[in-house]
Amino acid sequence: MSEKESKIQINRGLKGVYFDRSATTFIDGRAGELRYRGYSIHDLARHSNFEETAYLLMHGELPTKAELEAFDTELKAARQIPAPVYEIIRMIKDAHPMDVLRTAVSALAAFDPEVGDNSREATIRKGVRLTSQVPLIVSAHHHIRTGREPVEPSTSLSHAANFLYMLKGDSPSVDSAKLMDTDMVLHAEHGSNASSFAARVVIGTEANLHAAVTAAIATLSGPAHGGAAEDVMRMAQEIGDPSKAAEYVKKKRNKREAVTGFGHRVYRAEDPRARHMREGVERLSREMGQPHWYEILQALVEAMKPYARHGVNVNVDFYAGVVYYLHQVPEDLFVPIFAIGRVPGWTVQVLEQLENNILLRPLTLYNGPEPREYVPIEKR
Repeated sequence: MSEKESKIQINRGLKGVYFDRSATTFIDGRAGELRYRGYSIHDLARHSNFEETAYLLMHGELPTKAELEAFDTELKAARQIPAPVYEIIRMIKDAHPMDVLRTAVSALAAFDPEVGDNSREATIRKGVRLTSQVPLIVSAHHHIRTGREPVEPSTSLSHAANFLYMLKGDSPSVDSAKLMDTDMVLHAEHGSNASSFAARVVIGTEANLHAAVTAAIATLSGPAHGGAAEDVMRMAQEIGDPSKAAEYVKKKRNKREAVTGFGHRVYRAEDPRARHMREGVERLSREMGQPHWYEILQALVEAMKPYARHGVNVNVDFYAGVVYYLHQVPEDLFVPIFAIGRVPGWTVQVLEQLENNILLRPLTLYNGPEPREYVPIEKR
């Protein structure tokens, strides 16, 4: 190794590397703090809604009443997808929902009149359309793969309530819709995570928003990024009773295995989004007559307390999976729901990259063979 090479620091996974500035999301992992555009996630989860939060992310400020009404009208007007995209969904209906979603979003690029326009205004309009179209794709695929026709979207329900309506065919209760709305607010944006970074890499090549979101969905489909909610529900089912949680944790830790839903790449304290999903799970599980799911989760939290001092705290996905399960959402739709909430976040990451664009091209340090002579094949 040369002297120059010995001075090179390798940050595997780009951990701790700042590659740009952002005015969108502030995260303090040690304090367990998350803010969108300066607003605490706690205030947004309690007082805002998905439509208002999406506007805040895309436009930088909270909307006035008139601005929010116009934005909501724009979202509702975009609740449609071209007939050929439905046909594509039918052709690949047996694929995993994330693969169907990725393919359908990619196909939407062929029908968007502004696909090649990367101006800020056009990108926001495309982001609004995709925000409305992604839940249509997810719900339509679910019905098609089970032999039913897709449910037509409502023109009056909120974004979250409309998704539940399209998925289940019935208007959700006020509390159910509110909890899904809160879930989408909490998942709307989270800095330079893997899928958002993928979107930035794609748009950095001066591709288009649809290409960037397609790449983001592909990245989110990997279990290391988006799969925790599914795994937590499986874990809760495996445990089956709150009294068995402590023994489950003990066995896992003795084997040096992670307990799903604990720990986060960014947070050393509790994920600030978790408390709002915890409150929702408690209410919804009792409303649905299935309080044992909440009790199992809380027994796990109690059993994991000794590890909290090492930064292994509960994260948002720990509770999200149970919310989806109580809504009778199939397990393989848990990650697509994550994607439904994240479209505004991907859009704003693309907008920020385009503001002062540069091709993202990190380096790798070569550690292969030293220079050697080519040997003709007949002499090998």
